[in-house]
Amino acid sequence: MIIGLTGGIASGKSTVGKMLEEKGAHLLDADKLAREAVEPGQPAWHEIVDWLGEKILLPDQTIDRAGLAKLVFKDKEKLKKLNSIVHPWVGSRFNALSGEIKAKDPGAILVYDIPLLFEAGMEGIVDHILLVYVPREVQIERLQQRDGLSRSEAELRLEAQMPLEEKRDQSDTVIDNSGSLASTARQVNQFWQTII
Repeated sequence: MIIGLTGGIASGKSTVGKMLEEKGAHLLDADKLAREAVEPGQPAWHEIVDWLGEKILLPDQTIDRAGLAKLVFKDKEKLKKLNSIVHPWVGSRFNALSGEIKAKDPGAILVYDIPLLFEAGMEGIVDHILLVYVPREVQIERLQQRDGLSRSEAELRLEAQMPLEEKRDQSDTVIDNSGSLASTARQVNQFWQTII
């Protein structure tokens, strides 16, 4: 079984992903794979440098992720271009890693942590969509605290994603992560009981 774990920036997907992993699920994290995709020397790294030039690089030749984020979150076309470079690589890594896990454990429960599951049109590759939901205002506050952003910068990042309210309507199960950690854990436990 493949569970598509999604949500929005600062909604708590990582927290829920860790809880599922502790229960025995195999977690594959799209953000982690996307970071690997843009490491120096990787094909996506070369494409980004060809596109934006060496000014996007830090002295150690890694991509300036903060600078790249500021650039693409202000311009939807640039964000689209970046996604068109990174998403195919991430998709192929998901396939390869999933194959390795299934070969070792045919009954494995896989959790694909994909923040942009809907935006990337990847709903069809999962069996069940699990959304981690928080109200927009909570997202903004958490994002400001976590990344040290101004309110307008946080809002710009949210505008680059489909609103969680829309995602909620298209999901099979919703975990409300706006309460306590214990409340989230209870909801994850209930979900886990329904799928094992």
